[in-house]
Amino acid sequence: MHRLGVWFDAERRDLPWRRTRDPYAIWLSEVMLQQTRVKTVEDYFPRFLKKYPTVTALAHADLGDVLGAWSGLGYYRRARALYAGAREVVTQYGGKLPGDAASLRTIAGIGPYTAGAIASIAFGVQEPLVDGNVARVLARIFALRCDVRSLAGSREIWATAADLVPAERPGRHNESLMELGATICLPREPRCDVCPVRELCEARGQGIVSELPVAKKKKPPREVAMLALVSRRGQSVLLGRRRTGGLFGGLWEPPMIEWAQNDAEASLRDMLGVAVSKMERVGEQIHVLTHRRFRITIATGQIRKEPTPVSGTTYECLAWKGASELDGLAMSSLAKKVLLACPDVALPAGALPPRPPE
Repeated sequence: MHRLGVWFDAERRDLPWRRTRDPYAIWLSEVMLQQTRVKTVEDYFPRFLKKYPTVTALAHADLGDVLGAWSGLGYYRRARALYAGAREVVTQYGGKLPGDAASLRTIAGIGPYTAGAIASIAFGVQEPLVDGNVARVLARIFALRCDVRSLAGSREIWATAADLVPAERPGRHNESLMELGATICLPREPRCDVCPVRELCEARGQGIVSELPVAKKKKPPREVAMLALVSRRGQSVLLGRRRTGGLFGGLWEPPMIEWAQNDAEASLRDMLGVAVSKMERVGEQIHVLTHRRFRITIATGQIRKEPTPVSGTTYECLAWKGASELDGLAMSSLAKKVLLACPDVALPAGALPPRPPE
């Protein structure tokens, strides 16, 4: 696979996390890149690293501020796990990430892939890694017909990756596999004519590139009907902060309820502890996560008294937030979609930036 490394040295993309061997920066980039486009991470990575330049700085930060800096990247569980992991690194390792994969895997939020990336790229340890790109590349090069999403298939792919990783410059090798999958060995319409290892590819030789990797189809996301309330008081809008531990935990959003065409006003009253009057439907938004597809009906309404979150319901607190407070507030992309779609919220332009592509 020497030619793959040579190709990588000449053709690799100039990405900000490739300009450092700081273990923390590499850890951060790998967490951000999970289920997020490279272009989006290119924008977020330097800003986040400037605000939290070290593991210690991140560990000592307020979680709400961290989620605010993450706002727009989605999959906020990653940010909470990164934060928890940083606190572990400070308490257990004096603020320095360990260099071996076994120790790295004991830290919150660091699984086998991330441990392999940090160990090989930052510390030069001979450790494999397998993500979706690497699994696809290896399945095609070696014509592996295992289901890469199954336990047995995953073990076969990891064993293959481990056999290939060299003792010299293992990080370069791992990055070259990921780069090949991201830019050449694409899921659809792979660019086999410019692949640096096309002569070694058994799938190409057998004419089965389009059939690999084998993977069972994912289940379609579950449909969930929601109702979002956008209520304003002067220049402020009512937001609730979700309880930690669940979906969007710790994030702010316009109050939302699951809705099955029942009495919406009564359901909101039961959650907010106050009646909502003059409700009017103003729009609808679709928001898709890995396992759920939200269809959100957006409504405006008036609240005469101060709302108080009812114990056991979605929100731990409710507050009126003005435009100046929204900058840096930890909000999900879904919350921003709802507010941007509501014409009755009198907030200055730019207070809610459009959702970045995922």
